Amino acid sequence: MFLNCHTWFSFKFGTLSPASLLDEVKRHGVKKIIVTEINSTASYIEILRLLKERGEESVVEIALGIEFREDSNFQFIAIAKDNEGFENINRYLSFLNREDAKKPDRCPVIDHTFVVYPLGRFEPEILKDNEFIGIRLAQVNNLVLNESYKHHKHKYVILHPVTFVDKPGYNVHRLLRAIHHNTLLSKLAPNQQCYPDEMMMPEKELCYHYRNFPEIIENTKNLIEQCSIKFDLYVDHNKKTFTSDRAKDWDFLITNAWEGFQKRYDPSDPVMRERFERELNIIQAKDFCTYYLIAYDLVRFADEHGYDHVGRGSGANSMVAYCLGITNVDPIELDLYFERFLNTERTSPPDFDIDFSWTDRDHIYEYIFSKYTTDHACLLGTHVTYQKRSVLRELGKVFGLPKSEIDEIVMFPHENKKRDQIRELIFRYAERMLEIPANISIHAGGVLITEKPIYHYTATEMPPKGYPVSHFEMHNAEDIGIYKFDILSQRGLGHIKETVRIVKQNQNKDIDIYQVNEFKKDLKVKELLRSSRAMGCFYVESPAMRQLLGKLRCEDYITLVAASSIIRPGVAQSGMMRAYIERFHAVRNGGTYESIHPKMDELMKETYGVMVYQEDVIKVAHHFAGLTLTQADVLRRGMSGKYRSRKEFERVKESFFENCKERDYKQEITDRVWFEIESFSGYSFAKGHSASFAVESYQSLYLKAHYPLEFMVGVINNFGGFYSTEFYFHEARMSGASIEPPCVNQGAYLTSICGTTIYIGFIHLKSLEGKVAKHIEKERSVNGPYTSMTHFLNRIKLGLEQIRILIRIGAFRFTRKSKQQLLWEAMLYYSEVKTKVIANHELFELDNTNFMLPVLERNNIEDAFDEIELLGFPLCDPYDLLKTSHRGDSVASELMNKLQQEVAIVGYLVTIKPTQTKKKQLMYFGTFYDKDGIVFDTVHFPDVAREFPFRGRGFYGIRGKVVDDFGVPIIEVKSMKKLPLVQKKELEEIGGSLKPNGQTQA
Repeated sequence: MFLNCHTWFSFKFGTLSPASLLDEVKRHGVKKIIVTEINSTASYIEILRLLKERGEESVVEIALGIEFREDSNFQFIAIAKDNEGFENINRYLSFLNREDAKKPDRCPVIDHTFVVYPLGRFEPEILKDNEFIGIRLAQVNNLVLNESYKHHKHKYVILHPVTFVDKPGYNVHRLLRAIHHNTLLSKLAPNQQCYPDEMMMPEKELCYHYRNFPEIIENTKNLIEQCSIKFDLYVDHNKKTFTSDRAKDWDFLITNAWEGFQKRYDPSDPVMRERFERELNIIQAKDFCTYYLIAYDLVRFADEHGYDHVGRGSGANSMVAYCLGITNVDPIELDLYFERFLNTERTSPPDFDIDFSWTDRDHIYEYIFSKYTTDHACLLGTHVTYQKRSVLRELGKVFGLPKSEIDEIVMFPHENKKRDQIRELIFRYAERMLEIPANISIHAGGVLITEKPIYHYTATEMPPKGYPVSHFEMHNAEDIGIYKFDILSQRGLGHIKETVRIVKQNQNKDIDIYQVNEFKKDLKVKELLRSSRAMGCFYVESPAMRQLLGKLRCEDYITLVAASSIIRPGVAQSGMMRAYIERFHAVRNGGTYESIHPKMDELMKETYGVMVYQEDVIKVAHHFAGLTLTQADVLRRGMSGKYRSRKEFERVKESFFENCKERDYKQEITDRVWFEIESFSGYSFAKGHSASFAVESYQSLYLKAHYPLEFMVGVINNFGGFYSTEFYFHEARMSGASIEPPCVNQGAYLTSICGTTIYIGFIHLKSLEGKVAKHIEKERSVNGPYTSMTHFLNRIKLGLEQIRILIRIGAFRFTRKSKQQLLWEAMLYYSEVKTKVIANHELFELDNTNFMLPVLERNNIEDAFDEIELLGFPLCDPYDLLKTSHRGDSVASELMNKLQQEVAIVGYLVTIKPTQTKKKQLMYFGTFYDKDGIVFDTVHFPDVAREFPFRGRGFYGIRGKVVDDFGVPIIEVKSMKKLPLVQKKELEEIGGSLKPNGQTQA
């Protein structure tokens, strides 16, 4: 009798999780429901999975539909009679989303469906055979005098939506509606929220309310009985063939894989042949041929168009993938555990993550959707859920708190929980709303390609990106048997490609960036790694990673691969990272270490008995605890929070402890091993994934070691590094570059280099319009350099404010006129030219009359403040802007000689990283550079962090003790004070005192 059931996937409307809805069904003895989410199909797979997991498939039946709403207006419910009807409804909603069309009052003809309208929308006599009018509880008594009902009783059905469980659930619904409408809860209109009675009840009780209208009860029963849905979970629903013929697919795979095998390995080596053939046999047995070929086709397309790519994820464990060029990591060299990727027990296909440059990925998407069409391909969705901070902020707004108070609640929740009644309500309902989905978003790179039309499984959204997005997320996609291809975008590939281009342009040298084996032996690369000077280099530039590489004295590929995974939160926070470092040094110095169990050392000899990679979980579960490979893979997948909540994971966990007990392991050993498995928390890498990252890191390191200036320009132009743009310019300067502000004759839209001089790109000028910035370079390339500012103004159409920006940054310094003089000339020019600036190139240049102006003084400090305003940072030595001349008693290069001593040092803030102690107290790690430009690191424990907080970017006077962390000096801060800069009123006293950094002053 319930044909309008919602879960919380009716975004910002429903309050019930799929599990809670089924609990309500069971509690009230209901045998069948129709799930009709509002403009969504996101819940049904999870509901089917839960029914299967609970063994309730034969007890409870569901059918599906969609409730169509236009904002708050209920338009109609479309209910699928069967799978074909569900596909048709999905197509229709997807069409509306694609066209950005309003949901209509009347549903068009959709085959294999029923449609239910609200009372009063249409007279029953004009309805089609499959259309009905829904009667809510509050409307029942009105039917007594309704003449239409008397003559068309067969057109009316029960419409009792299910949206929440109880009064607090209704309150949550109202809060969600207020958030949706961005209004105060007190101003939420009645038509913007549901009826207070939208709760499930026993069917007998529901029918009692309609007892005087038995035809409505009978109509509803008949409608529901005619509706059903059938989906087989965990059955492959992906594209079945690549060439449309399975035999041809297999021949195509073998031919191309064998060709790659002969290039990469010795075909006469029996060990290599055995591994190659074993992989092929499993691929064939598990029917993963098409999955491989689709991935191969994508990288082949990329190669043909010159798009760089990196195959990673567990796919890097596959020799066949390496031979096909899908990955660039040799699984034999690294002894990668193939069973992490494929084994005879595995039911899901392997996981290929293919990275493309951020400049190229959209071309890959275009290829995918042109080849497979939007009928069979879509991007994978994901669900953004309310988290602690976001829900507090949203509730603060709907309860009418000012922004300052909301900020205080978010920053200091514990201190605010009991302050007043409003805050108590906010925290009470924030707890209830945690993890409720807020909206659909796009997975980082997941693409789905199906054999049947994608609409057979989901309706799709059409976000601004321009490609359809599924309503379900990746776990549900796996449940329904659709497995994603991760087509990812990253800027590391972009800066590598850009650097190679810039080196060719600036030095006329060609670089083969794929000679990674040579890069691994390069002495300059080894020195960069060892000395932790990898700023700008892919994945190894962050303060934590630089410190880790220093602690490990890293200078080889294997150590770098391990470091790439050790740095991940799961390994680092569990203490396993420290254990790895201690054992690394113990072995390096000829000593030994105490292991958990000899079997752990045997399984993970390379990492000193420490679990570092995802496949270590499989190894330990299979060989240490005796779980099957299927169970071991469940355990690995269970490292993600959502999967861990499933009963399947709990059963495997029980088997782990039972098996360990049967093997007579001591309880403390079993507990410790389980703790290490549990600590991975979804953050660990597969070894092949880490290896792929390490290959890219080596490419970056080689470029920085041999072409540091071009490399930093490449990093700056890709806008995706760990640090700010200012710091990358600083790195370039430390490597010998002269940094020039933008110049209309030498500069470009992006940052450029000529010899050792780097010209900041116009793109970095905050207020300069993009079209102006691009046109400056384009016009110059067509019609030659600008000879004066007036010449420039006659050719480039822009307003006075835009030319002021260019003058103040020094873009006309080639004229050798002061900025004040140029500003005067600009104002005179615009006062004379009342109409639009002429954009055409003049045949004869007519310059303005040279006026005699008084001498207008200006100093370098003023230029620096202009640069800070326009670029965000000064081009002089920032230390020249400090008000004090005090620089402390130490510099970064001396710290290793001052271990356990207290030092005073002045630092220019580069970056900070907040984190929490085990007691959930806030602390920080800081990175600064000293007066010599050398980087140093600090740690701010909770007491210090509270007493001496960071106060934004700038300079800090720091006092603390230098400690040695495996050969890396770190200052444990005891006190810290932000230092003031000079003020403009003091300019006359210190004017002209700046040290130039290579740029010409106007």
